[in-house]
Amino acid sequence: MSTLKVNTITTRTGDTVTVASGKTLQTDTIKDNSNNTLISSDGTNIALGANVAPGRSPSFRNIIINGDMSIAQRGTSASSVTSAQYLVDRHYFNLSNLGSWTISQDTDVPTGQGFAKSMKLDCTTADASPSGSDFLILQHRIEGQNLQYLKKGTSSAESLTASFWVKSNKTGTYICELFDNDNTRTISQSYTISSANTWEKKTITFAGDTTGTLDNDNNRSFELALFFGAGSDRTSGTLQTSWGSLTQANRAVGQVNLADSTSNYINITGVQLEAGTQASPFEFLPVDVNLQRCQRYYQKITGFVGYAISTTTIQASYSFPTPMRANPSASQSAVLNITDGVANFAQSSTSLTTQKAQVGSWFGLFGNFSGLTQFRSHSKTNTDEILFDAEL
Repeated sequence: MSTLKVNTITTRTGDTVTVASGKTLQTDTIKDNSNNTLISSDGTNIALGANVAPGRSPSFRNIIINGDMSIAQRGTSASSVTSAQYLVDRHYFNLSNLGSWTISQDTDVPTGQGFAKSMKLDCTTADASPSGSDFLILQHRIEGQNLQYLKKGTSSAESLTASFWVKSNKTGTYICELFDNDNTRTISQSYTISSANTWEKKTITFAGDTTGTLDNDNNRSFELALFFGAGSDRTSGTLQTSWGSLTQANRAVGQVNLADSTSNYINITGVQLEAGTQASPFEFLPVDVNLQRCQRYYQKITGFVGYAISTTTIQASYSFPTPMRANPSASQSAVLNITDGVANFAQSSTSLTTQKAQVGSWFGLFGNFSGLTQFRSHSKTNTDEILFDAEL
């Protein structure tokens, strides 16, 4: 027999139920504030209610990776941003001709909620009159193989609930969208930032989609998209609040333009997307687990040991601590400095050639050195990084 210990039980009408010391409270059903059954019992068996998603462990119920914005492998700030890029891991700043921005990992967070970081978008060059095709969207892209339990495209498709904290000086209507990349289907819901410069929690529930199954693979199948601005191409129709084929004009109807003033900013944290019609408390993960989940898509190294195959070229290999989603692309952040223990050498300019990239390892060449001793071992000495990217 299990025992549930709580300090207070409150009814839907706000009344408090007090259980006297030494007494037992027995019930066959536990319901939420909307009178939905969460747990029921017939005296022998316990069953989950229809609004509680089965087949999913309470751990990792959040589909969003790094929703607390705690991991930022690429750095904590990027300024004069005028095109799409990642900064805070897994959150894609998708920008097309709508102002200039500073993106940062920020310490401004909602009080008493357990968060240490947020992602901040700060407008530094305004665009008060966007062209039709302009947009600013914060996207989270998701592999189809991680979403099979949603049963999308069947009569048993799960509802999804998004929740997050936002703070902005720009009040008004904002749009949250789910996008099915495999079947080109969308659904959008609006929410309102009511109080300027105040952290507010938003919760949005989307119906399950009984059309269009998601591919069971490691490619981009699904997206959570938060609009912060869009031109008429995406705002001139009627907001698509039920699942259907993509109509661009219906995606972000009513969306305010966060880019219309250099005074504008928005902070966001605690992003969660989960099966069911209820938003559960944010799922905090240990930092090592969160980092490993992010490294599936992006990793960087500052050190390696290789050997000279000529006077100008180093051959090196690296085994990833976390297997990557797909064979990654590799790049350098700057020229490399190396040593053979006797002398130091620097590239005249960056030169990297991938010979073999796999999900678990990388093998390649670094050129544009001079004076290397062939077959001698060399190690990297500076802090500039080798970057490996397998983002969706």
